Amino acid sequence: MTQLEGEVARNYRQRSERFAQLRDGCAARSRWLTHARLVAFLAATISILSAIEAGRHARFVWAVAAVFFIFLFLALIVYHNQVNQRCRWFDHLSKLNDEGCKRLARDWQGLPQNHAEIGDSHHPSAEDLDLFGHASLFSLLGTVGTPPGRETLRSWLLEAAYLETVRERQAAVAELAPLIDLREEITVRGRLMPNATAQAIERFLTWAEGEPWLAARRRVVWSVRLLPLLALGAIALNVVGLVSYLAWLSVLMFNLVFSYTIGSKVHRIFDRAFARESAFQQYAELLRLLAVRPFTAPLLKRLQSQLQCEGAAAHRHMRRLHQLLVLADVRFSMLYLPIQALTLWDFHVLLWLENWQRRAGRRARAWLRALGEADATAALATLRHDHPGWAFPEITDAEPPVLEARGLGHPLLAEHVRVDNDVNVGPPGRFLFVTGSNMSGKSTLLRAIGTNVVLARAGAPVCASAMRLPPLRLETSMRVHDSLQQGVSHFMAELERLKGVIEAARRVPQDGGAPLLYLLDDILQGTNTAERRIAGQKVIRHLMAQRAIGAVTSHDLALADTEELSSACDPVHFSEQIQESADGFTISFDYKLRPGVATSKNALKLLEIVGLDTLGDTAAC
Repeated sequence: MTQLEGEVARNYRQRSERFAQLRDGCAARSRWLTHARLVAFLAATISILSAIEAGRHARFVWAVAAVFFIFLFLALIVYHNQVNQRCRWFDHLSKLNDEGCKRLARDWQGLPQNHAEIGDSHHPSAEDLDLFGHASLFSLLGTVGTPPGRETLRSWLLEAAYLETVRERQAAVAELAPLIDLREEITVRGRLMPNATAQAIERFLTWAEGEPWLAARRRVVWSVRLLPLLALGAIALNVVGLVSYLAWLSVLMFNLVFSYTIGSKVHRIFDRAFARESAFQQYAELLRLLAVRPFTAPLLKRLQSQLQCEGAAAHRHMRRLHQLLVLADVRFSMLYLPIQALTLWDFHVLLWLENWQRRAGRRARAWLRALGEADATAALATLRHDHPGWAFPEITDAEPPVLEARGLGHPLLAEHVRVDNDVNVGPPGRFLFVTGSNMSGKSTLLRAIGTNVVLARAGAPVCASAMRLPPLRLETSMRVHDSLQQGVSHFMAELERLKGVIEAARRVPQDGGAPLLYLLDDILQGTNTAERRIAGQKVIRHLMAQRAIGAVTSHDLALADTEELSSACDPVHFSEQIQESADGFTISFDYKLRPGVATSKNALKLLEIVGLDTLGDTAAC
């Protein structure tokens, strides 16, 4: 770990310990409040019983005491809930800073896995480059907390952004990187939200952008307004003795029938509108954080400008939605039936909800999109904060397209085991040819290139001292799996993957978009050496003809032996060191990239090291 990263780790540890102390203090106060609530409840009970049994003069004193202890009990409940919320808040902050230390050490087992599996199983590069899942790039960026933020970050890792968009994100990431308190508050508030599926969020947005149901039925609206007045009037007339109790009881019964027939759709609308449950309060606070913070980065200022509606800030509208949720939750209480019969409560809440729908509903999607961008940007900023030695890449559309990196390493490896190398890929018409013995680091180099390109396209810093590249489309063929269920052999699966790479290269001149970067790891292993070499040469020549740039690894040192490919390849290799001692042979790798084609082979020596070198000496049965 570098000195700068060591300082970051120490800061994380100090913050984790400080928040743990605050959490423990709140926990102790919570235990005290539990006893205080019990005492207040017992005192209120004793006061009520004493007031019942006492004489006329003492009854007033006991009644006053009962009222006091009842209000004290209620106040203690409110305060106790606040203390418990602070306790959970500090607990999340302590754990979050502890996770910061584990991210720096790449302690994947110690990081939460609840959101790490998000991704696209049909995207080949996602698995090839470990973008999602356990010990993945998404895990490294795991401070993203809100559902919109996770979806936004997922799309940023899979899709290339425009040049200006990447530069805007870089500026926003640089501004957010030192704002650790703001970033951690965004993460914690996101984690405090109940989990919501993308389908549930979409149902809410579909309702918010739709047309009101109840407000369009004017007769029903007038009935909702008049029937409660009729019920209250009947009760009042019964109290003064002008009508019997049957009058108001009949009105209440009619209201219930009205609720369960005409109003049968009300609860279904509630279920759609409140699909994300109590998340509205956290969304309101997050939107407030973004609205009130002074920013200078153009991206962050633009996101702020999107958080307005009819002269009111987005967080005020979202807070109002949370309040309506609280009112709608009366349907889950024990007093719901009499309240609904008397007031037609659900209809009034729905009218207020549809008023919110008309005023702010069509802006909700833009608010959540802005929040998702801010959350994803904050996650990239955490990566910048954690690795101050990493560089922001220079994104340029200069011709010819070339990827140049100095001190490039794999971002998922801890600093003490990572080996950095200088890498050049391109220009079009050339390819990087990587050779080396087994386990020497060829595949890791390709994944380091690809993963850093993903970070660069997202607007994040890269694991390199310097990097320069154009906006790139990325296609890979590394981890290819056969499928017994689908009847697809390994060779056929790899052909399908290569077909996808070639078709992507063909589309680039047609679309006029960013050039293609291909990364091919030891391709076409499922056939004999001669055919594999010929097929591999055809694939590479075709990709070069489409002005794609890329890197290819192979154990076949003769893959680039043709005149056309030998003059077009930039050969580099990894090597190993084999030492002989009294205990036998040992093999070691330094993972340093060297010019030229590899000359050493280690497969037979590995057989000897693991004790399988004598298999050929056994007589055939």
